[in-house]
Amino acid sequence: MKTPRPFRSQQFDWSSFVGTGATGLATVLIIAILAIILGNIAYRGLSGLSWRFITTGTATDMFDVNKAGILPMIVGTAARVILMTIFVVPVGVITAIYLTEYARIHSLSTRVIRGAVNNLAGVPSIVFGLFGAGFFVQFIGKGMDAALYSSKASVVWGQPALIWASATLAVMTLPVVIVTTEEALRAIPQGLREASLALGATKLETILRIVLPQAMPGILTGMILAISRAAGEVAPILFTGAAYYMADMPKTLHDQFMDLAYHVFILSTQSPNVDATRPLLYATVLVLLILTFTLNIAAVFVRANMRKKMRLLQ
Repeated sequence: MKTPRPFRSQQFDWSSFVGTGATGLATVLIIAILAIILGNIAYRGLSGLSWRFITTGTATDMFDVNKAGILPMIVGTAARVILMTIFVVPVGVITAIYLTEYARIHSLSTRVIRGAVNNLAGVPSIVFGLFGAGFFVQFIGKGMDAALYSSKASVVWGQPALIWASATLAVMTLPVVIVTTEEALRAIPQGLREASLALGATKLETILRIVLPQAMPGILTGMILAISRAAGEVAPILFTGAAYYMADMPKTLHDQFMDLAYHVFILSTQSPNVDATRPLLYATVLVLLILTFTLNIAAVFVRANMRKKMRLLQ
């Protein structure tokens, strides 16, 4: 009969304690930095925020604190983000479906597509702006003018415009949508696909009626991430549609537009008196953050509502 070993008190695990403490400290530090940034913007921006500032445009001097308004910037920012979402989500979802459901893992086409997606994710945003100016504005836009209008002097689509800025942002955010959609599709159990096929459904019917509805919350997550990245970008729209100053809001897809992020850049670099326009600068940044959060929260509510309906159906 073996003699039982004497009971030993468990030694203190210093490595786990240090790791947990470092992780908690990093989390607190990130939250503190975010709180300081948002608090500073809110504190300085609330003084320049007013109903007139939000609901009117600027007729004469956009650097005048008493006359400046940002309604055209709000409309332009919301329009290009919404239009970008309409462009990027279908293309990103279809690409992810092909890579997940149809493409062979080790085929040449799959490797090329995945390599292109990975390279796009690492390209600086200013490069996307130059690409948009060369491809969308100069090539597609001028080609449309040559095909649609008899007069060679007609310039309608071959100029910086809302549609080209949105298309450029769609190309920039395409990797985000593809990757998140792929992850959402892979999370769907393979048994659901096999059961649908066993009941006589085709592969396309299985994808449209079984896989995509289950993956929709993940697809909306990719859309939210794309909106978050695109809302504050300046470089991609700098050469493709953003205007330095416009008295009116854009009325068609081939019009230029004013943008909140670009307006922040103008206020901070082109103002004749930066100190005098600082209240306008902080108020514009605050409105940009509110608009971005509003678009994200709307998408989050749609995703939560969709998840709730899916739980009730299960």
